[in-house]
Amino acid sequence: MDDAGGLGEFVVRRASESEWDALVEIDAVAVEGDVGRRASIRRWCRQGLAVVAEDASDLLGYCVVEYTFFEQGFVTMLMVAPSARGRGVGHGLLDAVAASCTTPKLFTSTNVSNQPMQRLLQRAGWSPVGLLHGLDEGDPELFYLCRPQTGRMYP
Repeated sequence: MDDAGGLGEFVVRRASESEWDALVEIDAVAVEGDVGRRASIRRWCRQGLAVVAEDASDLLGYCVVEYTFFEQGFVTMLMVAPSARGRGVGHGLLDAVAASCTTPKLFTSTNVSNQPMQRLLQRAGWSPVGLLHGLDEGDPELFYLCRPQTGRMYP
């Protein structure tokens, strides 16, 4: 997959179980010592739920899709390494998981305060579908929907 910014190429593939520690290193929350996030990354890799974007030299980001949100796909996590931001990696990961989604609908959410993620979702063609108060005090969660083409899989 060629990145949207034209700054090089990267591929999206399923993460291996042994890559969880490398994913921790590109996740700002995990790097700061959040043991819960570290455990989640390990579990996502072990369960085959994480996909990674990588170029010739490094992992650039990862994305996790779970199917526990009303039995529809839900992007639980999208993380791009700070050094890889602005290169189309997030868009590429979203496109890849949308293409491989096995349900008619794929959802995600982000805080109202997370303007970069909202801009990314809009550029990637996702539609805002609702607002939920009460998860993070004073920062509502905005939900988005993508209607993927089901059935295609990434390597």
